[in-house]
Amino acid sequence: MKKVLQVMILFSVAIFSKAVAQDVTVFPKGEISATDNHTGTVWLKELNVPDSIFNYSLAHATFAPGAKLDWHMHPGGQYLLITEGTGYYQERGKPIQIVHKGDVIKCLPGVEHWHGATPETSFGYIGATPVQKGKTIWLKRVTDEEYKSIKFTPANEEQEIKDISKQKWSWMADKNVDSLNVLFDEKSMFIHMGGSWGKTQELSTIKSGGIWYKKAEVYSVSVNIIGNTAILLNDIDLLAVVGGNEVTHAFMVTEVYTKENGKWKMGSLTFSQLLRPVKMK
Repeated sequence: MKKVLQVMILFSVAIFSKAVAQDVTVFPKGEISATDNHTGTVWLKELNVPDSIFNYSLAHATFAPGAKLDWHMHPGGQYLLITEGTGYYQERGKPIQIVHKGDVIKCLPGVEHWHGATPETSFGYIGATPVQKGKTIWLKRVTDEEYKSIKFTPANEEQEIKDISKQKWSWMADKNVDSLNVLFDEKSMFIHMGGSWGKTQELSTIKSGGIWYKKAEVYSVSVNIIGNTAILLNDIDLLAVVGGNEVTHAFMVTEVYTKENGKWKMGSLTFSQLLRPVKMK
């Protein structure tokens, strides 16, 4: 039994490592969960159904911003291998932990806990769960007070802004205008080499493919937080398709975020072309 467990964990780690190396998850989102054990939108993809030989359940879960599971426990424990985004993990009686892509969480047997996405970022993981001692036991909903009880330190806020920015590049590459619509403030402005415009035109441009932000290679990131305003600088090479033509430029991208009701919203995005050579291969 111990050998089987080791094999399953090594398999999960190998797949997880491959996903990290490629900077994308190798698993699809799966289907939207219709079970009554979470709030918000959660996608599930079952990777392994336990049987008499391999008694480990493997599943890939993806959470929309703000989505979270109810309080629950695993009789046999569980491993969470975080594959994307930023999320929360909390055990009963302990503070909420902020977890990031690349983290591995051990949910001990019989310990009540919950996990989910932050209000601003999506979140994904592979859950490896032994079932020989019983299936997951679902408990009460996570209350709004519990979910909002996290207290950010300046360092945590800086990391949160970096995670939001990184997620934003992914959404732009995927033309995910629904998630970008939530992130962009209604009065947000976007300054490009060829002009500037507001939120509605930016979302329309992304959706139509007028500008396809195909890939952003980020070389350095810095964040300066002033009260409820965060200014992020990204030194990037941007591979984009503009008017059907593929182009690559070096940019210093300035992103301005403001915090409203505990949530970060993008107020502006400015592309300033750099004179350095393009590094992207």
